[in-house]
Amino acid sequence: MVRQRPTRFTTAGAAVGGLALVLAACSQGSATRSEDTSDAAGESATIRYMNFSANDGNEENLDEIVAAFEEAHDGIEVEVETYPFDEYFTVLQTAVAGGTVADTFELNYENFVTYAENGSLAPLDDIDGSAYQDSLLEAFNRDGAQYGVPTSFSNVVLFYNETLFEEAGVDPPTDEWTWEDEREAAEQLTDADAGIWGDYQPVSFHEFYKTLAQAGGEFLDDDASEARFNSPEGVRAATWLVEKSGTSMPTEADGAGTPDFDSDLFADGKLAMWHTGIWMFGAMADVDFEWDVVVEPGDAEKASAMFANGAVVSESTEHPEAAQAWIDFLAASDVTTQVRLDASWELPPVADESKLSDYLDVTPPDNRQAVLDSLDNVVLPPVIERQQEMQDIVTEELESAAAGRKSVEDALDDAEERVNALL
Repeated sequence: MVRQRPTRFTTAGAAVGGLALVLAACSQGSATRSEDTSDAAGESATIRYMNFSANDGNEENLDEIVAAFEEAHDGIEVEVETYPFDEYFTVLQTAVAGGTVADTFELNYENFVTYAENGSLAPLDDIDGSAYQDSLLEAFNRDGAQYGVPTSFSNVVLFYNETLFEEAGVDPPTDEWTWEDEREAAEQLTDADAGIWGDYQPVSFHEFYKTLAQAGGEFLDDDASEARFNSPEGVRAATWLVEKSGTSMPTEADGAGTPDFDSDLFADGKLAMWHTGIWMFGAMADVDFEWDVVVEPGDAEKASAMFANGAVVSESTEHPEAAQAWIDFLAASDVTTQVRLDASWELPPVADESKLSDYLDVTPPDNRQAVLDSLDNVVLPPVIERQQEMQDIVTEELESAAAGRKSVEDALDDAEERVNALL
């Protein structure tokens, strides 16, 4: 088996067409089944499931879910194929083009959009919408049809160092904070001579599309044929990001943007506020100061970035009912929910928050409820065919503005021209 570091929610560029590369998968599964239940289609079926998120650490957890499903669905057997994330979408494209794609497979949101629009996915019937957080289920709906179910999610919140706030006599953040509240606190908490910074928010595509939504703007037009981010709202959002550099946030010259710079700064107790994902909870569990989280501040409105993985059924499957039974179980069964929570393997998408009580009770942070509250106002990333190129363009132009190489207005003008060329 090819191994890599544990998969986080990672954005992959959406792509179409077959590639010549064929890679071997690591297969896993269980043959444990009960004899007293019947499968969803009333006949025996072997369902192939292709995924990336179990790679490098959660293979046995997925085995446990498969075993429980097979025990509850006599006659249905699941064969699992697990690939590293950085190889997964090449293998998937090749399989779709060659007509050998698995019955069911995993997609992150960005790639889901492409596969839903190119006819590769089967629409799902009789989904129990009440089982899922509304915003998560909606992410896998296209034009009123449900083409997938969410299997896990992560999002971004505002981390803050309670100790620094207390020592400075500054009131800590609340879920009602606005950008202006954050700005004022960050300036009060910054002490450049002591190496303490008030804020850290990456100057990047992912932060820009989110802050653009917070400012009330939109990134693309309705049919994704023209950029709309070069607007008064876009200027406000970009300014919000880049004006922190060198005032309340370290600069590129200080190391901002380099791997682990922000996490090391926060862990060392030298960063008061930090916009980052909930996947950092574990890494910060043992720091020697008090910290917590809140829903990120908004401007014209609230908007939180959500990263979602989902499971889909191939349009070419010969066992659609059995395939849907499997992804329903994988996504929202009590077995899956508990396995994920026990293993800290991303968060399950279930609507019943009582099932997440074990997660909410773990500290730090005390305010894990902010993770779920953030789902009330989510913004999904804009998606085009040449996704990675678009992301790189926006990040590059914003970084130029943050470093003082060009104005915010010029950066957005240039980004607009380059993104429209992709469209």
